Amino acid sequence: MNHRRTLTGTLLAAALLASGCTGSGGGAKAADAKAPDDPSKVSGTIKVLTHRTDIVQDGTMTKYAAEFNKIYPKVKVEFDAITDYEAEVKIRMNTKNYGDVLMIPGVIKKNDYPRFFASLGTQKELSEKYRFTGFTTVDGKVYGQSPMGATPGFLYNKRIWAEAGVTDWPTTPDAFLTALKAIKSRTDAIPYYTNFAAQWPLTHWTYVNGSVSCDTGATTALAETDPWGADGELRVGDTLLYDIVKQGLIEKDPTTTNWEESKPKLAKGEIATAWLGSWAVIQFRQAAEKAGADPDDIGFMPFPARVDGKACATANPDYNQAVSIHSKHKAAARAWVDWFTDKSGYAEDNLSIATLRNAPLPESLKPYEEQGVKLIELDDAEGGRVKEIDNASEVGIYAPEYRQDLVDLARGAKDGTLDDFLDDLGERWTEAQKTVGS
Repeated sequence: MNHRRTLTGTLLAAALLASGCTGSGGGAKAADAKAPDDPSKVSGTIKVLTHRTDIVQDGTMTKYAAEFNKIYPKVKVEFDAITDYEAEVKIRMNTKNYGDVLMIPGVIKKNDYPRFFASLGTQKELSEKYRFTGFTTVDGKVYGQSPMGATPGFLYNKRIWAEAGVTDWPTTPDAFLTALKAIKSRTDAIPYYTNFAAQWPLTHWTYVNGSVSCDTGATTALAETDPWGADGELRVGDTLLYDIVKQGLIEKDPTTTNWEESKPKLAKGEIATAWLGSWAVIQFRQAAEKAGADPDDIGFMPFPARVDGKACATANPDYNQAVSIHSKHKAAARAWVDWFTDKSGYAEDNLSIATLRNAPLPESLKPYEEQGVKLIELDDAEGGRVKEIDNASEVGIYAPEYRQDLVDLARGAKDGTLDDFLDDLGERWTEAQKTVGS
């Protein structure tokens, strides 16, 4: 089964274009889902919609619910696991029946959150305790809470990199290319794996944004400047991807790549490197165990860029859980959202960044602490506008097609130059900025 949807929020939920959802599901009077004070007084049956079909099927979610019931014994939790989550929930949200708790679909415009979801409180209050509150804040109120976060980066096989003579993380794109060339010449591993055929991994390259500049305003920059201009962060990322492919540092035929097969291959050292997210570390380590390889060979490194000698990595939320504005048991629903975030252990179980600000980083990111990598949280105030610009421009920074074209250009399957390709993206993007209101 494909478990890629372990990640999410910005890294995948935002990867779905915000075309809006204008059915009858919204329109209810604004409501709050207040955190209950006394667990013994909270009751009712709540339905929780989830994209995590894997951990519903294997009983993990039932175990979480059993732990929840030790604190809230009068609340019955029912799970509705949905395979094609985005498409299915979008349809349901044209009615009033979309569960009590749900992951906010990427298709819902941010400004429409108050039409569909109950407020969890003010950002001023909640941001003191939790990360990522800005991603669901509308007019000062928070409408969703992610149970965990992730950061984009390169998964790599530490043993293979060491065999190639590379033990320090590259700090520039050129140094990264030099490392991949060493892997190609000194080992039998594929230096970099595109996962071209699966398509969605290519969208992760958009999330170099913020890592290159170390700027918490990087999302705002997308809304106001040319991301492929001389100083554009997407130009830096896309140029590196182009160069990796152009210099023959990838698999022989990108069209035959296989996402599930890439996990044991990287674990065993047949693949050296892949750009994904920290959410993937646990999946690749589990693949290593099944393949009889060493899980500790799976490493994770930040994008090769430094600002004042320091590496930066963006911390992004997974899917955000929200309480339906139509729920008849809002206290019970809110209790689940808070418990799942604070006490379930879900983030730790997935080697992910905890939403609680005072929680330690997962073991997989300990090297980030040791190397002084700065985790930054991007200001998402302009996130909705960026999606609208993307939609109007038809570039698709959260869709795979343009980077598939980029890979095809680099490997000679398409005609043209990199500069012309990136300049065209920039022109379409900046024209769309003029048509989308601020």
